[in-house]
Amino acid sequence: MTSSLHTEKATQKPVNHKRALRTVTIISTFGGLLFGYDTGVINGALPYMQDDLGLTPLTEGLVTSSLLFGAAFGALFGGRLADRNGRRKMIMVLAVIFLAGTLACTLAPSTEVMIAARFLLGLAVGGASVTVPVYLAEVSPSARRGRIVTQNELMIVTGQLLAFIFNAYLGNTFGEAGGIWRWMLVIATLPAIALWIGMNFMPESPRWLASMGSFGESLSVLQRIRSQAEAREEFEEVKAMAVEDYKSKMGSWKDLGVPWLRRIFMVGIGLAVIQQITGVNSIMYYGTQILAQSGFGREAALTANIANGIISVLATFAGIWLLGKVGRRKMLITGQVGTTTALLLIGFFSLILPEGTGRGFVILALTVTFLAFQQGAISPVTWLMLSEIFPLKIRGLGMGASAFILWMVNFLVGFGFPLLLAAMGLSNTFFVFAVLGVGAIAFAARYVPETKDKTLEDVEHYFKNVAGAKAEPVESRAV
Repeated sequence: MTSSLHTEKATQKPVNHKRALRTVTIISTFGGLLFGYDTGVINGALPYMQDDLGLTPLTEGLVTSSLLFGAAFGALFGGRLADRNGRRKMIMVLAVIFLAGTLACTLAPSTEVMIAARFLLGLAVGGASVTVPVYLAEVSPSARRGRIVTQNELMIVTGQLLAFIFNAYLGNTFGEAGGIWRWMLVIATLPAIALWIGMNFMPESPRWLASMGSFGESLSVLQRIRSQAEAREEFEEVKAMAVEDYKSKMGSWKDLGVPWLRRIFMVGIGLAVIQQITGVNSIMYYGTQILAQSGFGREAALTANIANGIISVLATFAGIWLLGKVGRRKMLITGQVGTTTALLLIGFFSLILPEGTGRGFVILALTVTFLAFQQGAISPVTWLMLSEIFPLKIRGLGMGASAFILWMVNFLVGFGFPLLLAAMGLSNTFFVFAVLGVGAIAFAARYVPETKDKTLEDVEHYFKNVAGAKAEPVESRAV
């Protein structure tokens, strides 16, 4: 069923536009749920894979990070394919890859097959990481864009929490049974099927339709998810910007020769890097091992790790609320200061406290504090700003390239963490991340602008206006 058919139906009878927008948000963010589950499930499954597949620190890193390596390429090409074929169609394709990748991982007979299957699954994770936020940003009204786009981040951390809960239940109940990790993995087939079915009934992005010259369909979609007055007003703005961008067709790497586009691109790359060098995914992927090294047993660490998932969900709720009250830039800098402080304390206390349950609870409290700042401020702001800052003609290219860098840094963290842990120990590993955090704070303070309460077209005009001007203190600028 095509989006045009859906939009024609939308004009034939009255539609509750608020309910329609809510439904679009819920269905599309199943992509975020899969993103979260597939990245989080390895946390608890890995200790059991070590027994069945005979993993070493090297192959442990490869199994974990192969998904992240695949995600980098899924993000890079997913954005371009979404530009060419449409956001909705791309999400449906990703649902099929999620399903195929999950089944391949579940049935993997060896380490080599598991690494290849995780790479395939990573293509879907990376594609979803760029396509879903862009789709949400393009269907959202500017006043609610922050809350709607960050609902995808909420679904990501919910997926991770569900992975931690299922891991703990299966591990503690059936941990002695062979191959229990396969049951942990196969659960992800259910949301993959739900995503594919649901997206069959969702409309295409009105901004993408306008960029393709389908103005009638674009207006029909807006009338489905806005009031009539809001739809008409927004359509005129979208149409004007689409006509301007259409003159140069789809964006390409050559467009980065234009100063204002290059500036946006570099800000996007920087946002991607500073979100990952906090080391957040060392906790999300290896939290069970970290807690086990800190003093918990394997099954106790599985259970304790649920606290990391719970705080991630609660913090994301808080972050969504704060995005309506506080500027993106201020949240980002506050989050970076909080995570860097927590990393220093993890390194300090893991160095001075004797190994045991007491040290384990201290480290758990600090990882929870770290995740409160990361998931409540840094992560939602990062994905939101990446979906906001790029102009329509290079939105897929810019989002894809930024997410490629994000996932490559994520890959380096996922691959290198067990090796660093073995070579340097827990405390020194976290000190390394703390030093990187100081650099992240400096970048955010110097280069990241404010985008709160601005339409996507306003953001584009801002970068055009400042590109040729002499740099001024970030504090004195407003989008």
